[in-house]
Amino acid sequence: MTDVPARVRGRRPPAGDPVVDRALSLLFAFDAAHPTLTLSELSRRSDIPPSSALRLANRLLAWGVLERDASGRFAIGLRLFEVASLAQRGHGLREVALPYLGDLAEATHQHVLLAVRDGDEAVLVERFSGHDAIPVLYRVGGRLPLHSTGVGLILLAFADPEFQESYLARPLRREPEHAVIPAAELRRTLADARRERAVTLRRLVPEAAISVACPVHGPGDAVVAALSVIVPEGWPDPRSLIPALRTSARAISRALGAL
Repeated sequence: MTDVPARVRGRRPPAGDPVVDRALSLLFAFDAAHPTLTLSELSRRSDIPPSSALRLANRLLAWGVLERDASGRFAIGLRLFEVASLAQRGHGLREVALPYLGDLAEATHQHVLLAVRDGDEAVLVERFSGHDAIPVLYRVGGRLPLHSTGVGLILLAFADPEFQESYLARPLRREPEHAVIPAAELRRTLADARRERAVTLRRLVPEAAISVACPVHGPGDAVVAALSVIVPEGWPDPRSLIPALRTSARAISRALGAL
């Protein structure tokens, strides 16, 4: 079998690539900051000539993968959302976890997050948020840095050592504050997370907040996800949330077939 190289996030395939690559390049032109695009924007962000971009976009429109509003701007279609919702690592996990996420949200009235690792990022598969919860930058389906989020640190801490070493070899900054994270400090944080099976992280942007996170295990006791609660700065003893998080994480893990 011929190996097909994985598409690097953010890398645009040349015009001579197969049509499926160019179609995917159109879809990857959309992101949280660009949920709708004109044809010229779609062409520029995908690096596909306007005439070819229009032909591909029209085919995707016919399949319901893209939609177009009255002003002519393109957006991701519901058909793609329908298919994406079937992703096993997100859908199966989410269905199992929903009742426990709801219980945590009801108990805290804050943000409850569930995330999985995808390459060198975390992907948020579900979020429950209380009406009075502080603003956060996370959305369902969005990507989070591993080194500067609570769920990300858990996923990084329990990743295989080779991946960890590769990741830690990079120059890392806490996002979105852009503060440099010394490698030695991050290594200590990851070691503490593995020992305690929990992590507590203070964030300053967009508002001061504290994330408390725990691992979720799957078959073979491998860590398959991370569960967290985000509370505002000044919350009395955020670490007191760890027992409730662990209880919910264990329940989800058992339902997923963990030992």
